[in-house]
Amino acid sequence: MNQLEERLADLFSGGELIRMIFSSKRKKSVEYNKVSIRPVEISGQVLFQAEYTFDKKVTHENLSCQAASALALQLIKEDFKQINAFTLAEDIQILASKPEKARITTKPATKGMPSLEHNKTKNYIIADGVPCDFLIRLGVMEESGKVIQKHYSKFRQINRYLEIVEDVFPYLPTGRVLKIIDFGCGKAYLTFALYYYLRIRKNRDVQIIGLDLKKDVIRFCRKIAEDLHYDGLKFLMGDIADYRSDQADMVVTLHACDTATDYALINAVSWNTKVILSVPCCQHELFSQIENDLHQPMLKYGILKDRLTEYLTDGLRGLKLEAAGYEVAMIEFTSLEHTARNIMIKAIKTGSPGSARAAKAQAEYEALRDFYQVEPTIERL
Repeated sequence: MNQLEERLADLFSGGELIRMIFSSKRKKSVEYNKVSIRPVEISGQVLFQAEYTFDKKVTHENLSCQAASALALQLIKEDFKQINAFTLAEDIQILASKPEKARITTKPATKGMPSLEHNKTKNYIIADGVPCDFLIRLGVMEESGKVIQKHYSKFRQINRYLEIVEDVFPYLPTGRVLKIIDFGCGKAYLTFALYYYLRIRKNRDVQIIGLDLKKDVIRFCRKIAEDLHYDGLKFLMGDIADYRSDQADMVVTLHACDTATDYALINAVSWNTKVILSVPCCQHELFSQIENDLHQPMLKYGILKDRLTEYLTDGLRGLKLEAAGYEVAMIEFTSLEHTARNIMIKAIKTGSPGSARAAKAQAEYEALRDFYQVEPTIERL
């Protein structure tokens, strides 16, 4: 344990720490999903700010060097199994399933020191004030690059989406053209953003297909893609349930209503898709099915029944994906225009349906399904 304690103390006292991220919870009872620590300058004094990420909120506290070092040691001993630390000299990974036998690996530094100002401007992937062709063409930005005030929420939503895409980017295959399908793309703000990020910012060859049922929307999107010379971006009119393909590296479904989400997910699984990003909405299917004597006094209130069946629907979807070999997270995403729902299912194929983890998820799925006496579309498919 001394080696780990000394290494953490050195990181906080050396003046080269950029950010330290704690992940992989030791137990489900840990309230926060992630903790990160970074240096900040407040009133001329360098402190360390700890950021705690919960399901629906983020909190902060500012600490001295010694307090930050003590917190880091406590977090890795009690709450998390992994640390990723970025310094000016090197990137460090600490794997500590058993803290007394922590495995520490290093590689050359990949990040530079950002501003230490406490109240710094949000560092968006697409910056306000820097012209971006698709945002200008879609009316979110002026020609100068300044975001139009009434569209600032859309601008934030696009950047939040790209932060999630950046998080899953390392899991996408390399050395060939990426094939991505966006089911129910709508006016395609996020589809254009995805193409811009992968093709222009990351210089990846991509083939992205946006699918929607509205003829006028598809015509509108095709014209913009043509004007911008986004040659790897195609828009097709069609139904998710009827779409046929042989393969996709990434499937996105951000506007799929009710069981349309299930059709998108089952297609993705059948194609062995590596990354799935799905924001379900209008989960009505189980509302008329759910039966449970224990919860009946609560289910008689329509609004509570509606909320419960929403969470049940997405919980069952997540377990089905885990049973198919995916690592699943439910994360917060900015609400879409037509719905207040803001839960995204982020699924990454990391295992196989035959694994012990997949079998456990399938058993949990069946127990939950039977407890509420429902038959979800994702199972029938």
